[in-house]
Amino acid sequence: LLLAVEDPWARLGSGGATLNALLVAAEHLSARAGCTVVTADVLRDARILILHMGRDFSFDDCGRAFTCLPVEDPGAPAEALVCNLDSLLGTMTHRLCVGSPPGVWVCSTDMLLTVPSTPAGINWDGFQGVRVIAVPGSPAYARNHGVYLTNEQGLVRDIIYKGTEAQIQQCAGPDGTVPLVCGIVFFSSDAAEQLLATHVIPPLDACTYMGLDSGAPPIQLSLFFDIVLCMAGGMTEEDFVKGGGDASVRSARSVLWAALRGFPLSMACIPNASYDYMTASASDHIRSLTLLPGSASHLRFCKTAHSHVDQPCLLEDGSSVTNCLLEGAVRLAAGSVIQHCHLQGPLVIGPGCLLSGLDVGSSPALRGLPLRDVVLQGHHVRLRDLPCRVFTLTGRLDDWQSPVEEATYLNVPWAEFFQQTGVREGDLWDAEMPRRSRCLLSARLFPVLHAREALGLEDVLWLLGLATVASEQLARWRTAWRMSWQELLPCLDTEAELGARQALFFLQGQRKVRRVLLGCQDSSLLPLARSAVHEGYHEAVLGTLDEVASTACDAGIAARALACIAEVLGCMARGEGGLRSGPAANREWASAFGRLESGDIAGGVQELAAERQKWMSRPALLVRAARHYEGAEQILVRQAVMSSCRFITVEQVELPPLGHWVQVVCPARLDLSGGWSDTPPITYEHGGAVVDVAVLVDGCRPIGARVRRIVQPELRLVSLSGAPRSEAVAELVCRELEHLQDYCQPHAPGALLKAAFICTQIVQFPSQRPLRDQLMESFAGGFEVHTWSKLPHGSGLGTSSILAGAVMASLYRAAGKAASTESLVHAVLHLEQRLTTGGGWQDQVGGLVPGIKIGRSKAQLPLRVEVEQIPVPDGFTQTLNDHLLLVYTGKTRLARNLLQDVVRNWYARLPSIVRNADTLVSNAEECAQALRQGDLLLLGKCLDRYWQQKKCMAPGCEPLAVGRMMDTLRPYVHGQCLAGAGGGGFLYVLTKAPRQKEALHQILANTEGLGNFSIHSIEVDTGGFAVEVVGCDMK
Repeated sequence: LLLAVEDPWARLGSGGATLNALLVAAEHLSARAGCTVVTADVLRDARILILHMGRDFSFDDCGRAFTCLPVEDPGAPAEALVCNLDSLLGTMTHRLCVGSPPGVWVCSTDMLLTVPSTPAGINWDGFQGVRVIAVPGSPAYARNHGVYLTNEQGLVRDIIYKGTEAQIQQCAGPDGTVPLVCGIVFFSSDAAEQLLATHVIPPLDACTYMGLDSGAPPIQLSLFFDIVLCMAGGMTEEDFVKGGGDASVRSARSVLWAALRGFPLSMACIPNASYDYMTASASDHIRSLTLLPGSASHLRFCKTAHSHVDQPCLLEDGSSVTNCLLEGAVRLAAGSVIQHCHLQGPLVIGPGCLLSGLDVGSSPALRGLPLRDVVLQGHHVRLRDLPCRVFTLTGRLDDWQSPVEEATYLNVPWAEFFQQTGVREGDLWDAEMPRRSRCLLSARLFPVLHAREALGLEDVLWLLGLATVASEQLARWRTAWRMSWQELLPCLDTEAELGARQALFFLQGQRKVRRVLLGCQDSSLLPLARSAVHEGYHEAVLGTLDEVASTACDAGIAARALACIAEVLGCMARGEGGLRSGPAANREWASAFGRLESGDIAGGVQELAAERQKWMSRPALLVRAARHYEGAEQILVRQAVMSSCRFITVEQVELPPLGHWVQVVCPARLDLSGGWSDTPPITYEHGGAVVDVAVLVDGCRPIGARVRRIVQPELRLVSLSGAPRSEAVAELVCRELEHLQDYCQPHAPGALLKAAFICTQIVQFPSQRPLRDQLMESFAGGFEVHTWSKLPHGSGLGTSSILAGAVMASLYRAAGKAASTESLVHAVLHLEQRLTTGGGWQDQVGGLVPGIKIGRSKAQLPLRVEVEQIPVPDGFTQTLNDHLLLVYTGKTRLARNLLQDVVRNWYARLPSIVRNADTLVSNAEECAQALRQGDLLLLGKCLDRYWQQKKCMAPGCEPLAVGRMMDTLRPYVHGQCLAGAGGGGFLYVLTKAPRQKEALHQILANTEGLGNFSIHSIEVDTGGFAVEVVGCDMK
């Protein structure tokens, strides 16, 4: 239940406002419980927080509660300005209220409060009555504030406000600090019920809206000095009631004493917390926004928060910029603050300044002015139905309420100001106004309207007295209708101010989108997308993303922009409309996709945007549009990865005789660390590193291909897959080019082999020349290809990519060409992009490069994979063979959906995914080091850490049965991990003792619920694959 409760009177006081809010809350809870009258019973189990908005604030038109803090929270689900209210809500929810019983918390919002992230916690055992929260402060600070005097048991005896030195010292603890009143109090359910009961007793009925509606005369009560104080142990009834001022307050105190005196009043002082009352002093306000909170605080102040700054190097340390757009050269000195401004340089803002609410039109007036120690604000004002902008200018050292004889304006005595500017006292105050009432607060300084001319910032800046000829400005100022700050306050248009802040927030947000995407930064744009959708600014953000995608100089940036559009559309569906992953081949989008495929990115993006407009009306359509944007993004990722083609070199060799088989047999691969960092686009946007081992499974190389030329001008494709004696055979003959057109559909029969013919350029596709003519002309016949894998589908051992490498190596050789291993690694990347499976490079590195190695790619395009063999100590390869085992889990995984989720989360730059990508690469380097040193223990730690990283990257990749299996094996292994993407397939374990195949089999056989598992031996293959021409007879 969230309620905004209006005070019945203007000067009700914090006590009266608390009673009124409590009544309104009880009334709503009673109605919700089905009662027809207010019943106190609803407070019994209720947990209520009452936040007091407080008085007007000179430095923020939205008040102290909505004063923005220079804070960004990258972990927040939606991006938003952080105001003092957010900070206090966080402090109350996650720090102070934890463990408290049902009851009513009351909290002021006129202070900045920081509480350590791990407080000792408030002890609520046996708590009764009312508890005040205090924070430790210095006796010097306490002179202008309230402090609690307590006894040894922590019960409050008195509240001392602006006490003498001796009174304050009486409250000090052993460390010399005193417990400051910080505006927070907790009423137990019993105490809250008793307080609520007083709302029907005169004169307290006047505190509530019911009293107003019943004609009761107004009354002003303080929460601390009229309600809480009556429970202080050192108070007598006589002293308490007498201290109440007029008769109605004394009467109210008498009622409160009778109702609440029986409740104990205890205090909890929070160690290391800090409290800073937001005073009317500009110096204090600037200091609180530019000083960093202590390290214990949950707040992390930053120099620029939710702002776009063209030249951040011009902002000095110790300055603060929040919700701003600063274009060009804007220099900001230490000790100055800019909030909610759109400014264009060149501008120089000296120390001690606070600028707020200035729009881009204000910049010319500021140019060349040596601003220093001033507060310059733009305000939205509504005069009846007339909205207008008013600018106010004051000095950092000015006091609002000091009489004119003792006070300053713009940091100089009034007399000096009058002399500098020609302004007269009679211009500012009516003749009948008493001398003691003449102060800055009541001075009619600020022009609001002019009969003939539009007013602007220059109409207050001239008051600085810097102009040589001020007579024109003085005359214009005199003829304008002016108001004092006191008169302006009731006319401030808070709604317009919040609207302007919101518009500026999303304007700088659009600049952030450009900055992050074009600068290839690892900041997440998903929180901003969620905010834009929630606040109705999605069209502006979509427009910016269209612009970035269509003007980006590289396909990688454009792809990320399209992925961000998909995220915005997904957010607009608000969790409805089906799963984000799904098909993306609707004919309506084909024309736009065609443009992207042909390299016309700008035209493609424009067509996508036009088509998008037809899919915005309901969640199901939005989700389908998001899928098509992800399809478009995949086209551009493919083009980015295709840049690796330049690292494929093929040389001419002798053509093998007709009918002679070319055979390639390959090992499987184990990924020991770093997998997922090789996946596009992560591999070229972040950089990747993967440690791989080529392995024999049960003593043999399980993956292979053979190719021969045949007389018939056709392609015969034969695939065997699965374990021996249960092999599945697929045979296919292609005689026409159209038989190859489904090469890019991974599940189509023979798709991988068809793609291999196209990528090796044995067949030109598409082409005007028929397949038969192409084959006869170049090779005097066709080809027959046989492929096999002795590993189960979804094994996680890199089968499909290694098979692609074997096929391409044998095809090249059968066609009279030869490719190096490095070329084959990049050729498989190219093939998998054409095939649209979109895999990384680690599988082919693992299976085509012999032994133990680490592959690396830099965060750049073109994508190049560099492989380094890892030298291991003598005998360590055999040690690995003795300690590594493969366990088939009996589960197959579906990596396609895992891959889509990982890529989506990477493009969203979720902070956890970015951190995980960093640790994947660093863990791979540590794993390589463990292998160089022959350190099995460290290697095991790397494997365990790698498995945690895989689960972070692709949640859901650990089926329950696999988790159970790993738990069972944990005592017997140094480390373990599912091979590949996870989700099933093979588990590899590094055993503590050597040669444990039989022992582990026995352990798993005795564990319930594991299903159909098997254990296999593996050994490092140091030989690597070889291309052999083996003659005609392959029986």
